[in-house]
Amino acid sequence: MYGMNFNRENFDLMVKERTSLNAENTQLKTEVKLLNEKVQYLLKKLFGRSSEKLSPDQMELLLDELQEAQEALEIAEEAEQDDSEPVESRRGKRKPLKERVPEDLPVEQVIIIPDEVQGNPGRYKKIGEEKVRELDVVPTRYFIREIIREKFIEIDNREVPPLIAPAPARLIPNSYASAGLLLQIILSKYCDHLPLYRQEQVLKYRHGIEISRKTMGNWMYLIADWLTLIYEALRNEIRQSEYIQADETFIKYQDPKKDHCPNGYLWAYHSPGVGVLFEWFPSRAASCLDSMLTDYAGLLQSDGYGSYPSWLNDPAHEQEKGNIIHACCWAHARRKFHEAGDSISRKIIKLIAKLYRNETTLRKQPELDRATYRQEHSAPVLNEIKTILDREQKKQLPKSKLGEAISYTLKRWDSLNLFLEHGKLEIDNNLVENAIRPTAIGKKNFLFFGSPRSGQDSAIIYSLIETCRKLDINPADYLRDVLEALPTMGQNEAASWTPAQWNSSRAQSA
Repeated sequence: MYGMNFNRENFDLMVKERTSLNAENTQLKTEVKLLNEKVQYLLKKLFGRSSEKLSPDQMELLLDELQEAQEALEIAEEAEQDDSEPVESRRGKRKPLKERVPEDLPVEQVIIIPDEVQGNPGRYKKIGEEKVRELDVVPTRYFIREIIREKFIEIDNREVPPLIAPAPARLIPNSYASAGLLLQIILSKYCDHLPLYRQEQVLKYRHGIEISRKTMGNWMYLIADWLTLIYEALRNEIRQSEYIQADETFIKYQDPKKDHCPNGYLWAYHSPGVGVLFEWFPSRAASCLDSMLTDYAGLLQSDGYGSYPSWLNDPAHEQEKGNIIHACCWAHARRKFHEAGDSISRKIIKLIAKLYRNETTLRKQPELDRATYRQEHSAPVLNEIKTILDREQKKQLPKSKLGEAISYTLKRWDSLNLFLEHGKLEIDNNLVENAIRPTAIGKKNFLFFGSPRSGQDSAIIYSLIETCRKLDINPADYLRDVLEALPTMGQNEAASWTPAQWNSSRAQSA
């Protein structure tokens, strides 16, 4: 009996230890799975493609498109057999030179006559000619412009003071910088991303002109100060459009109070078809949104960064919360599933691709009603995505990549679906992210802003240049007109000098 009790106790102990070991084993397997996901994610970041396009291992999800692909292949083969009509590439036929350069470019002709004809021109008769056109360039030419104001006196009345024409208004008084020189520096820095210290070297060693980077920096400060009125008029145009896409990107800056360059942030606001506005702040706090969103009413679209809902949920912004409709971005949701990379994620990515194909159709056929078309074609796809997410959320580990992607998407589901109701909304925030790209190239070259103030100065100039790019305006033409008009521009005239207003006025005069 004692032996049986001993064996029973020993058996219970073994069962308890086995249960504990099984629980520990399950926990370790879970940790190994999560660590493997992190390793695969890091390897993909380090050595994989940065593109989020469908990869070859996702082809099993494209079976429903095989028929369409086969039909497209047959059409391509038929076109290939027809020698009279060459097959176009994905990017289309290459345009001839005359369609790739402006029509108003000056033409310089170089006529080449055979030596025999030059030696005896009377012996030959011209019967035709052969032309070869090439695009040439003359390097930037610097020159001194002398502005001479002649003085006159009356011959018969010497008591009248001499006459002299008033001096033309200048952007920078008592400076040798012309509007053309300032324009060249602005375009080189903010369009071609050439830092001022490199411009200093180019001027010195290529043209023999010495202008210090400090002097050029002071000029940029003064120009930004001049442009502030137009910048604020651009802000009003974007706010009045009732649709703003928002994003932010970091750029380091020099702080004399610190021994390192801390992160500052360019906040970007884009309204499709209206313009882009940048604001610079030394932080990424929600309070940075005050100057743009206070008293704003309309659509606001952003990524999943928490400052936007935090600002809207602040009791101090109760009025704005009732007037602002906050939408989220499908590109960021898709990115989460792309990072997960498993079969469930690939299936969801495939469904999201259907949403984007619908958006492509809407871009190609602008006459369609966007909200109606989306309700008919995109709403069923969203319902299918929601069904998968609800089902898989119960099965996946919350800290796994797929679990995080599902949680991210479901948490913002209502905001992600707002584009169904509002035809003005885009499906994602990509347009404002594209507007940020030029600044990202610039910060790789100049590394940091020289001071907190220079961050906002750059934001002002970037706003006007990027708005020109979005509206298909040559920034050189726009800025030349603006720089020449600024010295005599009244405060009430600034609203008519935003890129959109300038372009409209020029089109009317033309």
